[in-house]
Amino acid sequence: MTTDKDTTLFGNGDELPSNHSDNPHINDLIEGISRRQVIGGGMAMGMLAFLGVTMPGAGLAGQANGLLKRPGRLPFAPVAVTRADTVTVPEGFQARAFIPWGTPICGSYPAYREDGTNSAQDQAEQTGMHHDGMHYFPIDAQNGKGHNSEHGLLVLNHEYIDAPLLHPNGPTVVDGKRMVPEEVRKEINAHGVSVVEIHRNLNSEWEVVGNSKFGRRITAATPMEIQGPARGHALLSTRYSPEGTATRGTQNNCANGFTPWGTYLTCEENWAGYFASKDSEKPRELSRYGVGSNSRYAWETLEGDEFQRFDATRKAGMASGDYRNEPNHFGWIVEIDPFDPQSVPVKHTALGRFAHEGVIFAPTQPGKPVVCYSGDDSRNEYVYKYVSRDKFRPGHPDNGRLLDEGTLYVARFNADGTGDWLPLDIQNPAFLAACTAKGISFADQGDVLINTRTAADTVGATRMDRPEWGAVHPETGEVYFTLTNNTNRTEADAANPRTNNAYGHIIRWKEENQDHSGTRFGWNIFLLGGPQSDSRGPDGEALTADNIHASPDGLWFDPEGRLWIQTDMSGSQLSSGPFGNNQMLVADPESGEVKRFLVGPIGCEVTGITATPDFRTLFVNIQHPGEGSTPSNLLSTWPDGPGKRPRAATVVITRDGWRKVL
Repeated sequence: MTTDKDTTLFGNGDELPSNHSDNPHINDLIEGISRRQVIGGGMAMGMLAFLGVTMPGAGLAGQANGLLKRPGRLPFAPVAVTRADTVTVPEGFQARAFIPWGTPICGSYPAYREDGTNSAQDQAEQTGMHHDGMHYFPIDAQNGKGHNSEHGLLVLNHEYIDAPLLHPNGPTVVDGKRMVPEEVRKEINAHGVSVVEIHRNLNSEWEVVGNSKFGRRITAATPMEIQGPARGHALLSTRYSPEGTATRGTQNNCANGFTPWGTYLTCEENWAGYFASKDSEKPRELSRYGVGSNSRYAWETLEGDEFQRFDATRKAGMASGDYRNEPNHFGWIVEIDPFDPQSVPVKHTALGRFAHEGVIFAPTQPGKPVVCYSGDDSRNEYVYKYVSRDKFRPGHPDNGRLLDEGTLYVARFNADGTGDWLPLDIQNPAFLAACTAKGISFADQGDVLINTRTAADTVGATRMDRPEWGAVHPETGEVYFTLTNNTNRTEADAANPRTNNAYGHIIRWKEENQDHSGTRFGWNIFLLGGPQSDSRGPDGEALTADNIHASPDGLWFDPEGRLWIQTDMSGSQLSSGPFGNNQMLVADPESGEVKRFLVGPIGCEVTGITATPDFRTLFVNIQHPGEGSTPSNLLSTWPDGPGKRPRAATVVITRDGWRKVL
């Protein structure tokens, strides 16, 4: 979720910038190099050769007036920009709304009520609000395998809520305080993750399986375990878990990931605004993450332990007597076994604590370490990589432990097109030297990971323009990341060539080591979003009416190496200007061709994407249609039609004639 709105009561809750370090911004690194040099393979190719790696296809885009372009990779006519209150896809494709907010998926399967009168318990058995990252697990995929494209588990995140639409007439608030516990419980239950068993029926349409043994809701109140180096740390001690080994809930779940062993990873992004601390001086584990004196939804203003845990004010002599450390239980990556409804979700602290947008794995090889990447979605924050200590063994029952013992790195993008992965490891001499030089200390590795942002500040990582989703090319191994926007930037350069960067761009890199475990890489810019007058596509030319866009956010490679790009524009970019509603595009990195494939309804974000193994069904999420709506002022009525409250939903996209999607 990427907007520039302040955090206010019941707002959409993007966190305010909190990086006040003097680390170099990527803007400052390559001043004086023209923007064309860093697109389509120009600037970084010499540096990549220096590293002994290449970017296959990077130099092909735009050469010889397209003579080298590979035809037929994007076999559809691009859809036009539109502000219609519907989902628009190319001719020859069908799009149908599926499992919208409130769809019954487990328990007693309570029906959705349009008037908002569903109970908190109902909401705990229905899909949550504001669908985001998701993954399709074939029903035969317990061990990371599986090919069933007719029957599976669709697992999806629910990022945040629109409280005015969740209740009959909005939340009950008096002088900034919540008055009705049932309302807050319903809001808590509208967050988290849904596990939905789905299959094709006799009419070849997807439907929810009733009485499913897999259907499940994980909410902001679900009991969870803490694993990894920070487990049992003093900074995780709370009244609920004095030992610092257990917690409750996951929230602000934005993008996602999935493991090679068949489990789901949900990522906690803008979680800091859920907490409040009235303490005049806040420790770095709160201040560096933006925890303020007021929370987004004011849950902590109600009495009772289930609500008071959102109040991080020091109230007792010891941490075990209050919830001063409760915010430290969030900002992690959470593993969920979708095939075991009784399993306890696990927060993996070795992967670091920050505003995780998502997590993506490099191609996994037996006998090699597991490597994954994650971005910290806030202005001027960082890109991270994790390398497991032990090796991946297919089918081994303890593969989940690979996410608990390893090294977390943060990226430094150098001006010459090379890059370095800097270890955040208290046993590493270079890390200790950086700490000494800056007068910063950490008690142990758990402290380093709870304070990941401070550790990254210390080693001199490169501040980025909102690193969001990532994707790894299935053939070349190139890593792509969206840098959605950064309207706080005031100086232009080649890597971020515009001040007040409202349009965003996509960066990519190639690792020095084939297994992605090394500490060097080469990088360049793949695409600059924006209007025709201020943009560059992968072919080095300006974007056209077929593909102009802004604020690239979601990112996904399909099995054939096409890159799907989803946007999250907000404010004036949606209401006026050349871009229309948020959209999804498809790019061919080899040819440099980009086409607009989908445009969403009014006020929505297009986010989350997955497909069946046969690629006949594409699932895409539509989040917060009609954002800002109230029961008396509906800004969108998608997907249910006139007079109905807007509902986030998954869109099922198929192609006429039962061929592959593309």
